Amino acid sequence: MIEQTKTGIEGLDDILNGGIVKNSTTLVSGNPGAGKSILCLQYIYNGVEKYDEKGIYLSFEEDESDLREAAESLGFDNWQDHVDNGNIKVYDKQVLLRENDFTSSLDILLEELEDGDYDRLVLDSLAMFELFFENEREKRTYLLKFTDILSDSGLTTLMTNEQGAVFPDTEVGLENYLTDGNIYLIQTPTDTGVNRYVWVAKMRKQNIETDIYPMEIDHGGIDVHQNASAFSMMSEEESPI
Repeated sequence: MIEQTKTGIEGLDDILNGGIVKNSTTLVSGNPGAGKSILCLQYIYNGVEKYDEKGIYLSFEEDESDLREAAESLGFDNWQDHVDNGNIKVYDKQVLLRENDFTSSLDILLEELEDGDYDRLVLDSLAMFELFFENEREKRTYLLKFTDILSDSGLTTLMTNEQGAVFPDTEVGLENYLTDGNIYLIQTPTDTGVNRYVWVAKMRKQNIETDIYPMEIDHGGIDVHQNASAFSMMSEEESPI
């Protein structure tokens, strides 16, 4: 049996047939505003609230106070309590970018991982993480080392990745192949706003539902609907994916 980590997100665990593979690294990609950080906040918060699993949140783009405001605006009212008692550990950009050096940032994290008390980790975002490295080869080498360290430490990890294109097949980077799973968040404009969708494109070691499913972002976070979207019903020639 493959051990799984439940995201606790309504509908998403059903698509994943139970959850994310334990000790794996999953890339969450999407264009700006698609809901990547919301999914990650929800993942960490649900871990503590629903499954007694502690989490680490690495944010290269936000201050700790910004994360708290975002979490509380979604209805994650106990976020700060969990931070204060150590169930959620936050490292924000003030800490991670202080030395402008990956080794220094990694040393900070390794000190926390020595105790082995944490089960979940978020890295938001990979684009900022990659600024530490001068070329593609160096980035690939350190990303592989980093994901191995996280897996060996018993962490089930989500990493976010900014994507400029609306549909993922037009912009697939090396990081998509280096991670164990790929989840895409897609938003398309309408006359009244946007339609949002989630697509689990890959999850190693387990069967998944690979249709595209509609989702909503509301108070309480992300909710994925079980009826496959119209995208999934298009012919291969018509489909944008």
